[in-house]
Amino acid sequence: MGLFDFFSKDKDNKEVKESLDKGLEKTKDNFFSKLGKAMIGKSKVDEEVLDELEEILITSDVGVETTLKIIKRIEERVSVDKYMNASELDRILKEEIAKLLSENNAQDVKSYFTATSAKPYVIMVVGVNGVGKTTTIGKLASQFHKAGNKVVLGAADTFRAAAVDQLILWGNRVGVPVISHGMNTDPASVAYDAVREGVARNADVVIIDTAGRLHTKVNLMNELSKIKKVMQKVIPDAPHEILLVLDGSTGQNAFIQAKEFTRATEVNALAITKLDGTAKGGVVIGISDQFKIPVKYIGVGEKVEDLQIFNRQTFVESLFKRK
Repeated sequence: MGLFDFFSKDKDNKEVKESLDKGLEKTKDNFFSKLGKAMIGKSKVDEEVLDELEEILITSDVGVETTLKIIKRIEERVSVDKYMNASELDRILKEEIAKLLSENNAQDVKSYFTATSAKPYVIMVVGVNGVGKTTTIGKLASQFHKAGNKVVLGAADTFRAAAVDQLILWGNRVGVPVISHGMNTDPASVAYDAVREGVARNADVVIIDTAGRLHTKVNLMNELSKIKKVMQKVIPDAPHEILLVLDGSTGQNAFIQAKEFTRATEVNALAITKLDGTAKGGVVIGISDQFKIPVKYIGVGEKVEDLQIFNRQTFVESLFKRK
């Protein structure tokens, strides 16, 4: 079974697109109302409009560096085309954002999923408390399980009783085993036992929850390194994926967290959650651009299916879809 088969949802499904459109509503309303105001009384895109656009992108949490990159590309196109109206600005902005996401999410999700035949495929999930890390694990487990895969979860966030209990609840709800030693136990030994259990059960995927404390970087690095080393005693190339979960609604804080965790461990996939509750959906563009790590999942609602495989083309289409 290819790893793309892990997910039960078809990315082109009408329901998925509707859910994405709804989840990005606040971002779109905020962005296009500001862009509309910037173009009032303007027959063409001039320096003043571009200054306004720069401010709109920054306040949508696209990030300063990424915003300047987008503005520079648009300025180059304006200088060539000379005359550009509001609808043309929409089109060019859409094209440049799509291009940027394409450059930074070079591995399309489908090829990314089939890139390994590892079994079990081990995912170590990292991120600060409150970003929706354990919920993301539960939703992933549910979708993998629905697609007919054997899943094992490891409750290695042992410093927070709620995290262990929450993962056990998800396991019961989904119908997948959770390896837990309870609270205040060694996270590395939980991870070791979960991977060993995954091998014993001939599981397709093992997902390990880890502590979400942004304490000193040294402690974080040591803890994550230790977890990785003990898993490698069972499967030498584990974990195959280190998934960083970020809360999209925190805007610039998500950038800071991404910086901390990418320094602490080799993050190779991102999940950006809670996009439905915020006007800061631009954070997906900025984080993808600045960290050059593929955005693999986005969360656009409460339902299990609202954790979607990120498809850059569908995302940009939805972002620029006017009511």
